[in-house]
Amino acid sequence: MIRNSQSPCSLGDDDLSVLRLIRSRRVGPATFHRLLAEHGSVAAALMALPEIAAQAGLAEYQICPEGVAAAELAAGRRAGARLIRFDSPDYPPALRQIDGAPPILWLRGDPAFLSLAPIAVIGARNASSLGLRMARGMAAALGEAGQTVVAGLARGIDTAAHNAALQTGTVAVMAGGIDVIYPSENIVLAAQIAERGALVSEQPPGTEPQARHFPTRNRIISGLSQAVVVIEAAHRSGSLITARNALDQGREVMAVPGHPMDARAAGCNMLIRDGALLVRSAADVVAALQADLPAGPEAPSPPESPRALPSPDGGEIESLILARLSPSPTEENDLIRDLALPTQHASAAILSLELQGRLTRMPGGRLALA
Repeated sequence: MIRNSQSPCSLGDDDLSVLRLIRSRRVGPATFHRLLAEHGSVAAALMALPEIAAQAGLAEYQICPEGVAAAELAAGRRAGARLIRFDSPDYPPALRQIDGAPPILWLRGDPAFLSLAPIAVIGARNASSLGLRMARGMAAALGEAGQTVVAGLARGIDTAAHNAALQTGTVAVMAGGIDVIYPSENIVLAAQIAERGALVSEQPPGTEPQARHFPTRNRIISGLSQAVVVIEAAHRSGSLITARNALDQGREVMAVPGHPMDARAAGCNMLIRDGALLVRSAADVVAALQADLPAGPEAPSPPESPRALPSPDGGEIESLILARLSPSPTEENDLIRDLALPTQHASAAILSLELQGRLTRMPGGRLALA
């Protein structure tokens, strides 16, 4: 379930005060929201902060000076960015509901894309040609299906996904300042995203990205998104951090399987082993999200099935698949439709049979007995 542990800032607080609080020493997003909940407004929290710090043993504590916050506001304006506060109607509701939601976002582009059915498509920086092709196809098709593709502007999978989704809109979440493009080869891409989607960052303008910024950036990627799709990820990678964040935030995690001998697929295969949905296309992603939609309050209870459905994690599905196949090729989509099972379960069983050598995948999306 998505948590809603924060309360919006008081509408009476100005941008300068909000920035002073979040930029004060030892005040991160979680502390910001706790102070706001305890004191009712940012102004009251700022007044109380020095005494709170003193009680914690921090002598001569100073809150962020007005000049520093004013300089950040000016730098944001020079960068062509706008400040979106936690209480703004432009702040994405899904992100507001996560633990430690960023109190402010710097944005270049259209804020509507932050809430327009976002799906994260992320993966390895040193992606294979097959992984890049998968990312491009996945992102383009998701965009055509009305989803906004979210990624982190990194090399590899992220860059491929952003480029493929430019025509329909994409969101890049940045680890550094809104005016600091990393990697530098994506300067042109970032400008295109600002025109056709949105660039966002919680860091002050001018901030060079450091290693510690990427995990916090990743929580925004997952927090914005309905689901996170991982395409190629090593056993230890930032993409897996994003996937863990997604699970903590109540988001769906999906992964594209890869060859067991390819280290770039180790993270995806591990996610699938641990319960992530196996997906091979945007159609799988969209179908899984539609299957997760709650029934309306007036929806009647479905009638009991006249027969027992097979267990989705047993060998019964594989037996059903083999019984429906012959040496003559069968359209995979027709087979899945005939099985009347969730796409992810049928796809996982088909992949398992393919790896066992018991079925053959033919050109044109057709299957046959091996």
